Amino acid sequence: MKKTTLLYMVLIAAFLAYAARHVYTNQVGESAFRSEALRGDLGENYVMVTFLSGIEYWKNGLKGFEDAAEALNVSIEYRGATQYDAREQTTVLEQIIAKKPAGIAVSAIDPDSLTGVIDKAVEAGIPVVVFDSGAPGSKAYSFLGTDNYAAGGSAAEQMAALLGGKGKVAVITLPNQQNHDERTQGFQDAIEQRYPGMQVVAVEDDKGDAMVAKRLTQSLLKRYPDLAGVFVTEAAGGKGAGEAAKELTRTEQLRVIAFDTDKDTLDMIREGSISATIAQGSWNMGYWSLQYLFHLHHDLTIPSPTASGEVAPLPVRVDTGISIVTPENVDDYYAK
Repeated sequence: MKKTTLLYMVLIAAFLAYAARHVYTNQVGESAFRSEALRGDLGENYVMVTFLSGIEYWKNGLKGFEDAAEALNVSIEYRGATQYDAREQTTVLEQIIAKKPAGIAVSAIDPDSLTGVIDKAVEAGIPVVVFDSGAPGSKAYSFLGTDNYAAGGSAAEQMAALLGGKGKVAVITLPNQQNHDERTQGFQDAIEQRYPGMQVVAVEDDKGDAMVAKRLTQSLLKRYPDLAGVFVTEAAGGKGAGEAAKELTRTEQLRVIAFDTDKDTLDMIREGSISATIAQGSWNMGYWSLQYLFHLHHDLTIPSPTASGEVAPLPVRVDTGISIVTPENVDDYYAK
C-alpha cells in the first residue's frame, strides 16, 4: 500500500513538473513571438503603390500603413503613378521590383493591366497584396478592401430612402476599374431588383475629374429634366456633381451620393449640396496590408483551405467595411 501511494505521489509530481514546464515554455514562446517574431528592423522596407498619388483619398490608407510600420519596427515607402495612367503605374512597379523590397501593397488602376507586373514581383519572391482596387487574375496573395458591389447596393438603398423609392437616377463613374465597376453594378442591380419605382437612366465616365463630373451632371439634367439623383463612385466626381446640384435653380433638390470622406465632400454634406457619402475602411486597408506582407516575408502564415478548395497562406479577400455619412453624423468623420 505504501509503495502504491509513493508511486502515485511520484507520478503526480512528474505530471506537475511537466505541466509547469509546458506552461513556462508556452509563455516564453509566446513572449518571444511577440517581442521578436513581430519586430522587424528598419532595413526591412515595404512599399505602398497607388495611382493619382497626390489625392487626399490615400491619406488614411497611408496612415494605416505607417501605423503598422511603427508597430512592427520596419521602414515603408509611398510611391505611385501621378496620373490616372496604367502604364505609369506599371513603370513605377517595375522600378520598385528592381530594388527587391520586403513586400508591396498596390492599389491596381486596372484589373488586367497590372496583372503581369504583379505576377513578376511574386515570382521574384516579393510578397504582394492588393488593396482598395483589385487585380483578381494576378498572383497577389490577398485583396483587402471594400465589398464594392455591396457598397453600391448600400448607396442605392440610401438613394431610395432620400427619394421615397421613386425617380430617375444616374451613375457617374470610372469604367474599367474593378472597384468602380462593382459599385456601379451593385447600385444598378439593387435599383432594378428592389425599387421598381426607380430607374437608372445613364452611366457616365468622368475620368476622375471634378470639372468633367460637373459638366456631365449638367448635361444629364438637360437630357432628363426630372432627374432626381446621381450616385458618383469616386471622390472627385462627387464634388463636381455636388457643385452642379448647388447651382441648380429648379425647386426639387438633386440628390447626390458620393464616395469617400475627403474634407471637401464632408463640407458639401454639411452645406447640403451632397446628401450622403460612402465612407470606406481605408485605414484598415493600409494597416492590414502591411501586417499581411510582414507575415508573408517572415513566413509566419499557416496555409489553410479557401472557399474554392485551394490552399492559401492568407485570407484571399478581406472586407474592410463601409459606413454611410449623412448630415446627422458628418462631424464624426472630420480628421481629428
